[in-house]
Amino acid sequence: MAASMTAFARKQQEYDWGTLSWEIRSVNHRYLEPGLRLPELLRPLEPAIRDALRKAIARGKVDCQVRIQTREETTRQEELDLGIVGQLSDMSQQVHQLIPGASPLSVHEILRWPGVLQEHEVDATPIQRDAMALLQETLRDFNTARQREGEELAQLIRQRLAAITAIVSNIRERLPEILQRQQDNIRTRLDALKTELDPTRLEQEIVLLAQKADVDEELDRLATHVAEVERVLGTNEPIGRRLDFLMQELNREANTLSSKSIVAETTLNAVELKVLIEQMREQIQNIE
Repeated sequence: MAASMTAFARKQQEYDWGTLSWEIRSVNHRYLEPGLRLPELLRPLEPAIRDALRKAIARGKVDCQVRIQTREETTRQEELDLGIVGQLSDMSQQVHQLIPGASPLSVHEILRWPGVLQEHEVDATPIQRDAMALLQETLRDFNTARQREGEELAQLIRQRLAAITAIVSNIRERLPEILQRQQDNIRTRLDALKTELDPTRLEQEIVLLAQKADVDEELDRLATHVAEVERVLGTNEPIGRRLDFLMQELNREANTLSSKSIVAETTLNAVELKVLIEQMREQIQNIE
């Protein structure tokens, strides 16, 4: 199944410790290029996050961002260091004894004293565990969006394939008539030259020119490539590079068809083929 390299997914969840949200967006790129924006609390998860992205996505420039909003009591717990408070009280009394007019330390000054308030970070393991679980859910939504858009791209490609098949079928049906018209054109040009040629030699030259203008092999290869594109579109793997190669092969046959053309009808058909192939190629640039 075709998957687009352009997609977006966002998922948010409430927990006892706060709120967590993931955002994943991507655009087309030749290789997988992940970009992560993580808060410090989740920085240790970076290798695991990159590994999860590699398993879920084969190609694309991926921007992955996570936001956490924790409750105050979850991340820090402050408590007084009673030892330091006692020392400050003793020193304040000593100073007051030496300088009776000195002002005693206020509660605000004591609380601002370095080390009086001790902060204890809580265990980040639950937050990190929840972050990885929500990442997997976000990736599932992300891949669903990619597959949905990829299927739309595949339908556009199949429409062009149907048009190519119709052109190939039309040329094949009219090929005997086209070859006869080519031979008639050759005879007409030779007659216009008023040149006396040996009839046997003339027929040999006409046969040789007709063989050079015969596009039956090119039509066969076009049909084969179209069938292969259809097959590849139905596989469950990254297909963008394979499809891009097939577009090159289709374009090669269309160019050969154009170069062999003697009548205007075949030339116009070759031009239309190239237009359809280019339209497919543009869509394929967005397929993983």
